[in-house]
Amino acid sequence: MSIDFPLLNCLNAPFVSLFSLREAEGFKDQGNAFYVKKDYSEAFNYYTKAIDACPKNASYYGNRAATLMMLCRFREALVDSQRAVRLDDCFMKGHLREGKCHLSLGNAMAASRCFQKVLELEPSNSQAQQEHKNATAVLEYERMAELDFEKRDFRKVVYSMDKALGLASTCHRFKILKAECLALLGRYLEAQSVASDILRMDSTNGDALYVRGLCLYYEDCIDKAVQFFVQALRMAPDHEKSRLACRNAKALKAKKEEGNKVFKNSNFEAAYRLYSEALAIDPNNIKTNAKLYCNRGTVGAKLNKPDQAIEDCTSAIKLDDTYIKAYLRRAQCYMDIEQYEEAVRDYEKVYQTEKTKEHKHLLKTAQLELKKSKRKDYYKVLGVGKNATEDEIKKAYRKRALMHHPDRHSAATPEVQKEEEKKFKEMGEAFTVLSDPKKKTRYDCGHDLEEDSNNMGDFNANNIFKTFFGGPAGGFSFESNHSM
Repeated sequence: MSIDFPLLNCLNAPFVSLFSLREAEGFKDQGNAFYVKKDYSEAFNYYTKAIDACPKNASYYGNRAATLMMLCRFREALVDSQRAVRLDDCFMKGHLREGKCHLSLGNAMAASRCFQKVLELEPSNSQAQQEHKNATAVLEYERMAELDFEKRDFRKVVYSMDKALGLASTCHRFKILKAECLALLGRYLEAQSVASDILRMDSTNGDALYVRGLCLYYEDCIDKAVQFFVQALRMAPDHEKSRLACRNAKALKAKKEEGNKVFKNSNFEAAYRLYSEALAIDPNNIKTNAKLYCNRGTVGAKLNKPDQAIEDCTSAIKLDDTYIKAYLRRAQCYMDIEQYEEAVRDYEKVYQTEKTKEHKHLLKTAQLELKKSKRKDYYKVLGVGKNATEDEIKKAYRKRALMHHPDRHSAATPEVQKEEEKKFKEMGEAFTVLSDPKKKTRYDCGHDLEEDSNNMGDFNANNIFKTFFGGPAGGFSFESNHSM
């Protein structure tokens, strides 16, 4: 490391003895030796002794700045570089080091001015030319990040900050912006890691405390998050982001708890309103909002609004596709409205994630209902509910069998006759199964009766009709019952 006329600089300083000048040079030479050996701590100590002996020597400050830079103590190095150029405005290495410190700390505009000064002193300085390009690039990355943050394109912000940090490695501001965007992207572990690294170096950094709180807030650890926001405001009372996040966290917790309370009291309309108000507080809080959507979906089911409940559960799953409770709630809603394929799909997702006996039972039940739904629905054929009594089944058969009997439609077109005959046969088939306790039980349990020759092999719709109403000897005719 070359030193430019250190004795001349010191001789111009008042009250500096020749002995002190020689002693300072000795310390400087020892510092240089340790610097070459990469023992930067010892080099720093000897450069400091040299400065104490001769405090007006620009190169001593420049050498110590270089050492501090190797120790990654850029703020201290910046101070020494600035002292060096104040003592000697033509000290080119001093301006170059000052620029590098500014750039590493993220002040690209100041860095650019320093490198420009070097180029004024030496236009062909290749190092200054390259560093000036680096400073310009950092300014562009900052500009892009600012625009993308406003557009809420957080992935692009992270990309720009990674590029900027490649040139400004110790800039806390860039690291904080990257960490905040990682949190907004749901990459909480990465965001916390960045914030923790900063807090290890500076435990009072309000921005880093804010990011730690933000990660906890987005992970639905609201009480712990509030503690970090409050601590950040103690360190930086004007930290507006911490103030807003703290207010949102407290409001979100209060509104959610109020909704839970009225839900437990069966005041479902009020619960729906409160959960809706909570959802409007902070659209960025993905995990908490997923729970709120699921809670509101539960309310929708209680209010007998299954479509609305399904929509809310779907919104919850879009925010958190690992949210088992939302899948279970949606699956139950699908079961309630007899959309069994959708229910099976949700229960399969749940069982793949958590293979419990309960989840297996729910899946098998849904699969059974799906199988049953693909057969003829004898209850619908007769127009009765699944809990219909024997008398209700007979009454329904009597009404519909008479309505669809082929003789009643003998004057209709061939197409109509064919359709009515088909319906008549279905009536007889449905009545045969539902009027027989054993067959009805098998049908309700999902057995495929059409494959059971012992049950359906001798089925005849006309015989059932005759048995129910009696034959011609009984005096029945459609002419005498035309009003039916």
